[in-house]
Amino acid sequence: MLTPVRQVLDNGVVVIVQENHATPAVSMVAAARAGGYADAPGKDGTASLLALVMDRGTATYSADDLAEALDGRGAALSVSAGRHQLAVAATCLADDCAPVLAIMDEVLAQPRCPEPDVATRRGELITSIRQDEDDPAAVAVAGLMSHLYRGHPYQRRTSGTVASVEALTRADLLAFHLQAIRPAGLTVVVVGSLTSGAMIDAVAAAFGRGGPRGGSGALFVPDAPPSADRHRIQIAMPGKSQADVAYGFVGLRRSDPGFTAASVMNNVLGQYAMGGRLGDSIRERQGMAYYAFSALDAGLGPGPFMVRAGVSSANVERTIASIDAELAAVRADGFSEPEVAESRQYMIGSLPRQLETNAGMAQFLLNAETYGLGLDYDQRLPQLIGAITREAAVEAARRLLDPARATIVVAGPEAEPV
Repeated sequence: MLTPVRQVLDNGVVVIVQENHATPAVSMVAAARAGGYADAPGKDGTASLLALVMDRGTATYSADDLAEALDGRGAALSVSAGRHQLAVAATCLADDCAPVLAIMDEVLAQPRCPEPDVATRRGELITSIRQDEDDPAAVAVAGLMSHLYRGHPYQRRTSGTVASVEALTRADLLAFHLQAIRPAGLTVVVVGSLTSGAMIDAVAAAFGRGGPRGGSGALFVPDAPPSADRHRIQIAMPGKSQADVAYGFVGLRRSDPGFTAASVMNNVLGQYAMGGRLGDSIRERQGMAYYAFSALDAGLGPGPFMVRAGVSSANVERTIASIDAELAAVRADGFSEPEVAESRQYMIGSLPRQLETNAGMAQFLLNAETYGLGLDYDQRLPQLIGAITREAAVEAARRLLDPARATIVVAGPEAEPV
């Protein structure tokens, strides 16, 4: 059971700390609401590229000095950018918590973004994008997001495109940083072998100086209307031996009251054991798929519900028909009581594994803060999951999963549209 302490500094930075004396280490994450969603129009990939260069020096550290300062303490630091957050994470020994927090503050607030490193990391990001463009699984998912969220900000790729990233400059990164890392919205989570008071003091010393920073506290993500009918898109990738299917719907916000029921439903349908009902039918019994599963991506906005499968090109139509059949069966006949009970038990039993490490605890607490779930969420979650009935899981499926409104993208060797 977690016993976190939360405090808001005078400059608006939210601090959450959790004592864990099982190891002498500390895990820390400082996250601002400044991910790819905040990229300026036509400049997709800005947050992703900025994250790649933020550890290449600050106002007072060169890249070499920064690396030496971290290596000398046996500390590790990373920067990442997602859809709605830009985060600096670090691990170190408890004795080094304060100086490493100060380094994290510099990396987040005062990145130097040297021109040579911008050019190098720009090339690395473009290489990554091109690798995704050659991967049927990545192409299918990108195609699904593009068609499912047409006209919505989620249509844009967080990593950007080759063209958008090629055009990004150091000035673009600094302008994004100046605009996005601003008052109210920065959350710093520290978990480790120090007292709560000592951890809060260390965060206040590092992040409490100067004016308020951290990104926009409020973030509006518009609704995304579900599709009114069914769509099928074929993306030709000549020379590939495998086709990947991304079959999806507009899903839920994390704040939706039906999220827990949808999570249990998703586990029964495409997660439990070897991929739930979908994996058992498509992969195990019919032997058609290299993989088959479902995923519920609920965030600040209505993220997608996806069914994913990797199959030989000869099995694409049978696979889609099998997905249709499984969804129709769930909507018509529902799940069995044992299916739902076993999934509930599995989900509750897996919760302690999420909190086995300092980093796991820090991420759990960051998510709880980001989505307003409360500091006691780990204590309430087993009861929330345990309260989901078979009827609630079936209702979640009927609400979200209508094959007549599915958007289906197939990427692979089959080039002819259906």
